[in-house]
Amino acid sequence: MSNQSVQTVSTSNDKIKVALAIAVAIAGVVGFYYLSDKPALVRAGALVAGLAFAVLLLWTSTTGREFLNFAKEAVRETKKVVWPTRREATQITGIVFAFVLVMALFLWGTDKTLEFLLYDVILGIRK
Repeated sequence: MSNQSVQTVSTSNDKIKVALAIAVAIAGVVGFYYLSDKPALVRAGALVAGLAFAVLLLWTSTTGREFLNFAKEAVRETKKVVWPTRREATQITGIVFAFVLVMALFLWGTDKTLEFLLYDVILGIRK
């Protein structure tokens, strides 16, 4: 038995739902800015209502459900990550800063050496 997923083709009905959901989300954002003279609660309500309605529209489409399932799986996978301890993160950050400092000094020294060789020794031009 194969464990590969099968890609389904979206119907035109699903495409219309996705386009409508995008339009509703944009309308919520536009409403938030259009109602700039209203209280913040009204503005936030327009934004949240637009986004909530857009999510509901997406949920009714196959593409939207697949995207939401993908987002849930991404959150689940993020929870499986073993994050470094504070001490490990501090050590790694210190190593990165030390490496950057050493590289900066190396590049500065290389630049000054090449500048000296090119301008003073080869061309004989003093600044």
